[in-house]
Parts: sequence; structure tokens; C-alpha cells
Amino acid sequence: MADEIQPDTSDTVIRHGTIDDAETIHAALLKLGTHIGAHQEITSTVDDLRSYGFGEKPAFSTLIAEVGGEFAGLCLHFPIFSTWMGRPGVYVQDLYVEDRFRGRKIGERLLRRVAAECRRDGGVYLRLSVDTDNESAKAFYERLGIAWSNYEQTQKIMGDAFFAFADAPGNGEQE
Repeated sequence: MADEIQPDTSDTVIRHGTIDDAETIHAALLKLGTHIGAHQEITSTVDDLRSYGFGEKPAFSTLIAEVGGEFAGLCLHFPIFSTWMGRPGVYVQDLYVEDRFRGRKIGERLLRRVAAECRRDGGVYLRLSVDTDNESAKAFYERLGIAWSNYEQTQKIMGDAFFAFADAPGNGEQE
């Protein structure tokens, strides 16, 4: 059996994203949306990312991977909490690696880094969702030991339906 050739990762740097990365982050999200055939669903703007991802109370964090100083991928994530475990965790919202850098374990390194930072902060789990038609992503996560959960399903409400739901009488606010 031949030895497996390991990709060279010596020139790969993983760092925290900054507000100066907002345009790069947004461009990567658009590419990710196109990759899974859902680019029309992305309505966020660069300014949205700047407003909600950076500042005093950021809604998310990013890790940026660079190879030789060039953008190679990102992991956009935020903290979550399990009431059942009584412990924090991390939710990976978006993981993206540029096509030309795939096969260099960049996605794996990004996930391992976010997991390590979560653990450092007392976290005990990582959660993410996968597009139902993205078989390569499902296989990738399975290879890493990130298994499909057979006892839960993601539900969501958004847009006008969300606004109507939130604004309906009976939400507990004084009317």
C-alpha cells in the first residue's frame, strides 16, 4: 500500500476575520450560495456583515484561511447553548473553501480551530446544518466524525411570515 501524500499546509494561516474582511466574506458567501444552487436566496450585503459581525456586540465571528497571503476559505460561526447539557457550544453557519485550495485540509483546519476555541471557552459541542442536496459536504463532515442527527430537524420562519408572527398579538409585550 502506497503512502498517502499529505498536502503542504505550511503556508496556510488561519486568523480571525476583521471588519476589513467584510467584502471578502460576502464574496465567499455568494460563491457558496452559487455552489449549492441557492445564490438567489442571499440577500445580505457587505454593510450587513459590517453592522452585525463586528463592533461592540457581534452576532457572529469568522475564521479566515489564507494560503501564501491569498484568501482560501472561511468559517462563519457563533456561540450557542444546550440547556440539556448545560454547556455552551458553537454553531457553524457557513464553511467555504475556494475551489483551487480544496484538498489541502483547509475546511478541516477551520473546523478544528473553531472547535478548539469553543472548547477553550468551556464549550462541549459543535453543530451545523448541511444543504440537503450537498452530498460532498455530508461525506466530508461524516469523515471528520460530525454525524447527522437522526432525532432533530431544523425548522425556520423568515421574511414576511416572521414579521407577522413576531408582530402578532399575544407575544407577551404590553399592547
